[in-house]
Amino acid sequence: MPLSSRFTIALHILSLLGTKDKEKMTSQLMAASIGVNPVVVRKVLGHLKTADIITVKRGQGGASIAKTPENITYFDVYRAVEVVPKAGLFNFHNNPNPACVVGKNIHAILDDDLAHAQETFESFLKTKTIAQLLDKTNQYIQD
Repeated sequence: MPLSSRFTIALHILSLLGTKDKEKMTSQLMAASIGVNPVVVRKVLGHLKTADIITVKRGQGGASIAKTPENITYFDVYRAVEVVPKAGLFNFHNNPNPACVVGKNIHAILDDDLAHAQETFESFLKTKTIAQLLDKTNQYIQD
């Protein structure tokens, strides 16, 4: 099962907010670009606002990036919008069979590898900034 789409929606929103051809970005405009209901956009905006990544003005005021894009990483965005349980990114099936040789050992077999995979994923997200995303976005807009 993949991660929810909140992370990519949040990056799409930040791309919209950081474009050079700037107009007031309302949830309706963002939803039209993303292809989702404005309610979904407002929920993601709420998470980004709570994390102090964006500011939101009620009504037709729109939203804007609150921090310097160089100081916002993909990891910051990921943490703001994804709900990762304390157990980790990978949700283990609840009842492996303790009478089965594999079932009783599956945690010992996989836990370290899955923890390493999550650490690697999160470390990569920490290397990417919203400034890099906006540079790339603006390159595509100009082409």
